[in-house]
Amino acid sequence: MAEDKKDDTKATKAPAKKATAKPAAKKVPAKKAETASKKPAPKKEAVAKTEAPKKEAPKKEAAKPVAKKTSKKAKKIPTGKVVKVTQTGSPIGRQDYQEKTLIGLGLNRRHRSKILQDTPAVRGMIEKVKHLVKVEDAA
Repeated sequence: MAEDKKDDTKATKAPAKKATAKPAAKKVPAKKAETASKKPAPKKEAVAKTEAPKKEAPKKEAAKPVAKKTSKKAKKIPTGKVVKVTQTGSPIGRQDYQEKTLIGLGLNRRHRSKILQDTPAVRGMIEKVKHLVKVEDAA
């Protein structure tokens, strides 16, 4: 009877679940022993002495006078027909292209002015944001 009980208990147990854990990363052995046996790298000075001497570059005969550099933020004054554009409205709450057009015109705050060349491209930009700017002839 004891044997019957053992068989019954084995049959009623649920099968064991297999572990699905990921395998642990393999550890890399330390390389202290290898580095100790290696010879240190030769110094650059010793290498330079054994190489053939390098030829020197020919010297410049006369130094040219250095031209003065203009600053990056030097204002360019437009020539020919010009127009003065003043921002009167805010681009907040407007469509994105209107804000970008104002930036393209060089305006980013209300009541700021910019003198621009009177070209068809500038006139087209002004037309897109005419409700946000005031235009005057700057001539």
